[in-house]
Amino acid sequence: MKNQDFTTSIIVDQKPSDVYNAILNVRGWWSGLYGESFEGSSEKISDEFSFLAGGGMHYSKQKLVELEQDKKVVWLVTESNLTFLENANEWQGTRISFELYPEGEKTKVVFTHIGLVPEFECYDSCAPAWKGYVEDQRLNLG
Repeated sequence: MKNQDFTTSIIVDQKPSDVYNAILNVRGWWSGLYGESFEGSSEKISDEFSFLAGGGMHYSKQKLVELEQDKKVVWLVTESNLTFLENANEWQGTRISFELYPEGEKTKVVFTHIGLVPEFECYDSCAPAWKGYVEDQRLNLG
């Protein structure tokens, strides 16, 4: 069966180590669209941070669960309160993943929200938001 998790990818003009460090700085890329705020950190395994956006419509807490230097970053969503949904904790238990692949002097970034599937109520609004952060803002990498 085909994987239905939301995924998108971009190619950026930075080397994997620079992209990896930028992704760990969630305040740098997961902001600028919906009045976001953050608490906590995301630099080493088990670090946790909370994300609030849309005037309180989106709250989630993420725990850093997987790191492969210059290759992969994965957060587990441990709490979610998406007040615009009937099932406000729909994100809880999903994973936010970045995989990095060198392509010459550039890096291919594959973003996947594991568990965010078309059957989720959030999918039709969350998928375009992820595209905004990852594709349109290019992770604020340029």
